[in-house]
Amino acid sequence: MKNIIIYTKHNCMPCQFTKSFLNDHEIDFIEKNIEEDESALEEVKSLGFQAVPVVSIEGHPPFQGFNPDRLTQLIEQ
Repeated sequence: MKNIIIYTKHNCMPCQFTKSFLNDHEIDFIEKNIEEDESALEEVKSLGFQAVPVVSIEGHPPFQGFNPDRLTQLIEQ
């Protein structure tokens, strides 16, 4: 399985949807909360994003937002 990192923050519904989607499909991921970890915030900025969720899947360009179609596509590859 590919390494998956989700950058999140508190009270973020798209973040919750993304995590729930992956949990429902029994996909392991690492969560990095930008409000709790300043280095995670810097990682998000270095990837070129200013909002969360940001999803980083090994071997693919990261993307922002809850996108179940894209998640399914990338996970199945």
